[in-house]
Amino acid sequence: MTAELVCDDRTVSAGWFTDFAEREARGVSPVYERLCRAVAGDEEILALLETLPAAKRQPNLLLGVVRLLGGPVHDPAAFHAFTVANWAAVEAELLVRATQTNEAGRCALLLPALAALPQPLALLEVGAAAGLGLYPDRYRYRFDNGDVIGESGPVLDCALTGAAAPRRLPEVVWRAGLDLNPLDVTDPSDVAWLEALIWPEHQHRRDRLRAAAAVAAADPPLLRRGDLADDLPGLAARAPRDATLVVFHTSVLYQVPSARRDVFAGVVRQLPGHWIAVEAPDVLTYDGIPPAPDGRLHNVLALDGVPLAWTLPHGQGMAWFG
Repeated sequence: MTAELVCDDRTVSAGWFTDFAEREARGVSPVYERLCRAVAGDEEILALLETLPAAKRQPNLLLGVVRLLGGPVHDPAAFHAFTVANWAAVEAELLVRATQTNEAGRCALLLPALAALPQPLALLEVGAAAGLGLYPDRYRYRFDNGDVIGESGPVLDCALTGAAAPRRLPEVVWRAGLDLNPLDVTDPSDVAWLEALIWPEHQHRRDRLRAAAAVAAADPPLLRRGDLADDLPGLAARAPRDATLVVFHTSVLYQVPSARRDVFAGVVRQLPGHWIAVEAPDVLTYDGIPPAPDGRLHNVLALDGVPLAWTLPHGQGMAWFG
């Protein structure tokens, strides 16, 4: 690799950490904002990351792996020392892990669309991880008016603007998930990885993860290892014919090369039922959407290719387009 390419790689990697600090962590995780700004200027860590494939240099992946290994994240100097001293172990985990932030809170983003579809539903999640997103009917929801929808499970809070809060939960009669590396909520090591991906200050999300994992463990979904395009039709064919099939995914396609995204979109459009996507606007693009409410990272909720709302990454808020 030439010196110019090394410099370009390092600049790109540094930019990812700066962008993560500015657009994702700022105002949400002071610990990660400070740490990612430090990593963006850390020549030694950036040089180590350059030895990895681009997909394995994601900020959230590195942060999660260091936390999984017991490393410190509150002090940038301590983070640097731990990462460099334990690089062999860090590298090994980075190469086999993927960011599988199985955030149950994102079900609040799905709820308005799910509740409006013909019931009952057969849910099929692409990039399901441990399947915690497959239980929108088993959680409780609190939107801006303070009313709680649902009777059991963890409470998912969501600031909702531009639309009325749903008044009912969906009726789900079948739930299945597809993932390259499905996780098992009864396996402590898999749960430990999911917890490591939750940001340091977010104790409420850790509590919610454990509560959602208990829901899934009591009634495990059908989880299959497979490719999002090649193996989707076969799994979809197992859904009951008397239920409305809903294929959905949240913050998954950014990890998929653009050519494969196009293949997936073509496959899912050919399936019966409906398609719900919650992805960044540069991952799935739409014409005519209004500007995002602020400079933070926003995703777009879309139903059957029609954009409906801006959403925040962990399900904490959504603004409908009107």
